[in-house]
Amino acid sequence: MNQQKFRTNFLFPLFYMAAAFITYCSMYAFRKPFTAGVYEDLQLWGIDYKIILITTQVIGYMLSKFIGIKVVSEMSAARRIASILLLMAIAWVSLLLFGLTPFPYNFIWLFFNGLPLGMIWGLVFAFLEGRRNTELLGAGMSVSFIVASGLVKSVGKFLVEDWQISEFWMPFYTGLLFVPTLLLGVWMLSKIPPPSAEDIAHRTPRVPMNKQERWRFFVKFSPGIILMVLVYIALTIFRDLRDNFAVELWVDLGYGDTPEILLTAEIPIAISVFCIIGLMMFIRNNKTAFYANLLMIALGGVLLFTTTLLFQYQLISPILWMILVGFAMYLAYISYHTMLFERWIALFRHKSNIGFLMYVADAFGYMGSVAILFYKNFGEQSGNWLSFISSISLFIGGITFVLSLAAIVYFRQKEKQLIPT
Repeated sequence: MNQQKFRTNFLFPLFYMAAAFITYCSMYAFRKPFTAGVYEDLQLWGIDYKIILITTQVIGYMLSKFIGIKVVSEMSAARRIASILLLMAIAWVSLLLFGLTPFPYNFIWLFFNGLPLGMIWGLVFAFLEGRRNTELLGAGMSVSFIVASGLVKSVGKFLVEDWQISEFWMPFYTGLLFVPTLLLGVWMLSKIPPPSAEDIAHRTPRVPMNKQERWRFFVKFSPGIILMVLVYIALTIFRDLRDNFAVELWVDLGYGDTPEILLTAEIPIAISVFCIIGLMMFIRNNKTAFYANLLMIALGGVLLFTTTLLFQYQLISPILWMILVGFAMYLAYISYHTMLFERWIALFRHKSNIGFLMYVADAFGYMGSVAILFYKNFGEQSGNWLSFISSISLFIGGITFVLSLAAIVYFRQKEKQLIPT
């Protein structure tokens, strides 16, 4: 089958989505399984050891995002596959050394585990961007954000509880189980052809961006970039807190004896978000889709705020609250990864790539995540994770709504300046 026939075949979106989903889902097996451990009664410098591990990895992941602003935005298509495999190998070796090095010195290896993994998203999504159905393809890939974390943590808990593997070796063996799927996903990515002429005409060419081109883009849209990055910081903080301390949250909610809930509670979120975001590809007009995306992010903030209030007043059940706040957060969060930057570039016809915008947002988003971990440990130490996260979700929901509306106003004015009527 030649490339043109492959593009026109109705099965090609499924192949593209499967390739990205399998690859990125497999990446989570090298990044998240250690959070399934509780590391009970272990401390370093008077700090809970799990917080040390999470903070160390997030610092490496955050630095990876800053590095990715240059590396991902400049990378050519020919180098992506080899780069993915090399970065994943570094992450896996770091998990091996995490298991080999005795406590309390092994935490440092999670920094080197996070350092390469932060660039994987941009390299995988580069195969999907700039297409007429990028929203659908990106939604399929982004479902892995929701499903994969619960999946690999369930696998990790299974290895610890049923196979009696120590919490320090569990991350390495979890990664080992997902090596075949990683290789399958990367092979599938290598078979994806570049965007067609019709894709390019509708969505603008996607090209590598050097330092000067990145600076020109920032100067052109700086207020909008700042507004949307601030929203993304808030969403990343909530997403990481909910994800990294999911085990503790479910214990506080009374579901500590049902580890399968780590995955099953995420399934309705994944299905709902996938359907809503996937439908956005049917909005052919880039302007309509862009502002619909901004409005969707704002509504996600409203839902996050209101459902948390209902939970605090005991008007909804704990399970329903976890599902609804997860849906609200992921609806807004995944919009960035699938639609916001894609339609931004297409609307304003600026030759560029999503990698630059996404990695600017991610870099500062994970900086916020690190800051909130330090605040929780050294500042606000009272209360459990449930009370802390439910309180902070009110602020995040409110700020997401307000800043999203401000961004709509800004882009409407920018549109009048740059796009002739």
